Amino acid sequence: MTVHVIGGGLAGLSAAIAMAGRGERIILSEAARHAGGRCRSYHDGLLDMTIDNGNHLVLSGNMAVVRYLRDIGAEGRVTGPDRPEFHFVDLQLGDRWTLRPDDGPVPWWILHAGRRVPGTHLSDYLALLALLRRHPGRRIDEVVRRDTVLWEKFLRPVLLSALNTAPEAASADLAGAIVRETFARGGRHMRPLISTPNLAAAFIDPAIDRLRRNGADIRLGRSLRAVKFAGDRAAALVFDGEEEMVQPDDRVIVAVPPWVAEKLLPGLTAPQTFNAILNAHFQVAPPPQALAMVGLIGGTAEWVFAFDDRLSVTVSAADHLMDTDADSLTLLLWRDVAVVHDLAGPVPPCRIVKEKRATFAATPAENARRPPARTEWANLFLAGDWTDTGLPATIEGALRSGNRAATLALAGA
Repeated sequence: MTVHVIGGGLAGLSAAIAMAGRGERIILSEAARHAGGRCRSYHDGLLDMTIDNGNHLVLSGNMAVVRYLRDIGAEGRVTGPDRPEFHFVDLQLGDRWTLRPDDGPVPWWILHAGRRVPGTHLSDYLALLALLRRHPGRRIDEVVRRDTVLWEKFLRPVLLSALNTAPEAASADLAGAIVRETFARGGRHMRPLISTPNLAAAFIDPAIDRLRRNGADIRLGRSLRAVKFAGDRAAALVFDGEEEMVQPDDRVIVAVPPWVAEKLLPGLTAPQTFNAILNAHFQVAPPPQALAMVGLIGGTAEWVFAFDDRLSVTVSAADHLMDTDADSLTLLLWRDVAVVHDLAGPVPPCRIVKEKRATFAATPAENARRPPARTEWANLFLAGDWTDTGLPATIEGALRSGNRAATLALAGA
C-alpha cells in the first residue's frame, strides 16, 4: 500500500510519522520548497540570523506534542521552567506578577494571594468551572463574566492567544477544551515550553530525517492541482506536469490549508473566516536573567519571548495591525519590549512577520464548519488544525489531526 500525504506542515508530518516504519510506502508532497507550513524557521537577511515565522508555544500537557517529539527523537528540543509559571506586566499600572499554579489538580494556589492574579478573589475563579461544562454553539461572553479583574488580566489575554480570536466572540466549547486539558489537570500539565533553538530544529528537521530513514519519499516544491475521483474513491492525483494514479489499496491524506482543500475536494465544508497573527523579531540579545516569556496587559504587544540572540513579540487576532507599516509597528512594539526588559537606547533592527490567515476564527459559527477526518471518499482523509479536532488551531490540534487521519488510513488497509 502507498499512502500519499499531501502537505508537509505539522498535520501532514504527524500523519506520515504515525505510519513510518509500518511497511507502507509513504510519499509526502509539499508545494513549498520547505516543510513546516506555518511552523517554520528561516535565515533572515535583514537580521542575519535564523528566526521563526512565529512564536509557537506548547504546554507540558500537550500529549500529542509529547508523543510526536518522542517519535522523531526531539524530546529535549522544547524547554521551559521546571514549574508552571506565567509572568505578566501591566504596562498601564506598572504592576508585575507571576501566576504559580500547583502541580496537582487541586487548585490550592488560588487560596494564596501571592500566587494568583493581583486584585482577584476566590469567586472569580468559578469562571474556570463554567468553562469545564459543554456549551454547544455558545460564545464565551455568554458563559463567563467579563467585568472581573481575572478576565482582564489573565483569562482574556490567555484565551486570545490560544484561540487567536477575540474571546468575547469566541467559542465557549473551544475555550473549555483548553481549560479541561490544562487548568483542570493541574500545573504539571501547564508548564510553558518553547522550541530550542527554533521551530525547525524541534518539530520539522527531525521529522524529515526520521521519515527519510524509514524510506519515505519526500517531494518538496510539488503542488497538487487536482484530485480525480471514480465513484467513492480518489483515483488520481494531478501535480504540476504529472498525474499519479491512486491504486485500489492506496490511501490519500490531504493536509493542506482549508482554502486549498476546498478547491481540491468538491462539496467540502470548511471554515471561511480567518484571523491574523503578527510577530516581530528584534536583533538584540536579551538582558541577563531575562524571563523567557512575559505576558503584557495594556500594550500593543501581547507576549514577549527572550531567545539567546533576539527578543520576539507576538500579537494574536492582529487583523487591526495588518495595514500598519513595518516602521510604525517596530516603534510601537519596541516601546512595550523596552518597558518589560528595562532597555534604553536606539531601536534595534527588526523583522515584522505578518500571517494574515494564520488560523480559522474560533467562533461558534466557524467551529461548526470544521469537517471530520473521514470524507465521502473511502480512501481519502483530511488532516489540519482546521478540521474537527475539538481544539482550537494549535500545534497540538494539528498533530492530533494527523494522527487521526493516519489511524483511519491504516484501519482500511
